[in-house]
Amino acid sequence: CKSTMMMLIIREQASPKTKRAKKTSKSSKGASGPGGIGKLSALSSELALVVDSTQESRAQVVSKVWKYIKAHDLQDPKDKRKILCDDKLEAVFKKKRVGMFEMNKLLTKHIYPMD
Repeated sequence: CKSTMMMLIIREQASPKTKRAKKTSKSSKGASGPGGIGKLSALSSELALVVDSTQESRAQVVSKVWKYIKAHDLQDPKDKRKILCDDKLEAVFKKKRVGMFEMNKLLTKHIYPMD
């Protein structure tokens, strides 16, 4: 048992682990401004009526849609994950009832890149 411990100690001392160097260069793509969900996008006319804006980032759209849902009490009382659509939301989602995860997928059809 002592000889095994000695071998482990000797191995650790003989071959120290080296740390990898961190990458310091940034790509020119990321340095130009926000991207992904923070990037400003154009919205469809149906979605613009719900969020009261024609341009928003994806994150802001989702946030404003949830504010609209809560302000108009559109969550199903029995299952809070379901949204009961009013006329404005039905124009966006094309359904009377939508799941909260499905909502993000359906919003994609109404968010366009701004070139």
